[in-house]
Amino acid sequence: MISSMTGFGEITAEVDGTVYSVEIRTVNNRHLKAYVRLPEKAAFLNDPIEKMIRNELSRGTVNYSLRMHNISSQADVEIDKNTLKGYIDNLKDIATETGLQENIDLAVLLTLPGAVQEITPSEEVAEKLKTVILDLTSKAIDKLKEMRAQEGIDLADDLLANCRILKEKTDQVHSNSTDTVELYHEKLKKRVDELLANAKLKIDSDLLAREVAIFAERSDIAEETTRLNSHLKQFEKACKGNENVGRRLDFISQEMLRETNTIGSKALNASISNLVIDMKCIIDRIKEQVQNVE
Repeated sequence: MISSMTGFGEITAEVDGTVYSVEIRTVNNRHLKAYVRLPEKAAFLNDPIEKMIRNELSRGTVNYSLRMHNISSQADVEIDKNTLKGYIDNLKDIATETGLQENIDLAVLLTLPGAVQEITPSEEVAEKLKTVILDLTSKAIDKLKEMRAQEGIDLADDLLANCRILKEKTDQVHSNSTDTVELYHEKLKKRVDELLANAKLKIDSDLLAREVAIFAERSDIAEETTRLNSHLKQFEKACKGNENVGRRLDFISQEMLRETNTIGSKALNASISNLVIDMKCIIDRIKEQVQNVE
């Protein structure tokens, strides 16, 4: 069954004194665009995470974020003493030159750029981080895909319901078109007979037949209704499949609109024209919903 491009997946876990929280949000997009936000400590995992996302998802804008909160007593940052001493020496020099009293607040100094830095993880710690974060990412993606699949079921139900209505309208158009030529023949003959009655003339039956034949050829929509029904079958089959068919459904819906427009341009019958308007409205709803399909 089809999947929606809109979804949300989240997972939080505590491992060795650190709380990890992974969030993935997706919205519609014709292509796949991934935006990954990571703490500096885990920045080296940007490429593996993006690769995982691309392997699991085919369309949509993906916003991925990872938060890490240290709840252990072990610090994961260190003070750069050389940078801090440099700030202090500069402040002392400025105080001496300006005659101002020294009043150095270490807490304020620690907020200056470079004074405090995250500890670069060792190879062993980095490998452990990678294992934990990628595992949580995989679980968050699974939750995301579950939500997208559930929304996909609702999308499919709506799309198939609209297809059934469109099929009914198409059948009505085909039914009405079979009577159009006969009605035209009767109206044309009646009108000509009325015009020629006073002159006591009779219309050439061959001429009337040719005129009716031209009209029949010009207004024949059998080919268009046949193709439209074929597109509807393909659309329904794609909705019930297990592949990512968003682009295919978008293409088929455009073809359905094209056939409907052709029917409308050929229609010389008010009832068919009204049906064509209804059909276009239905196809617009289908095209709008298809934009949500992965």
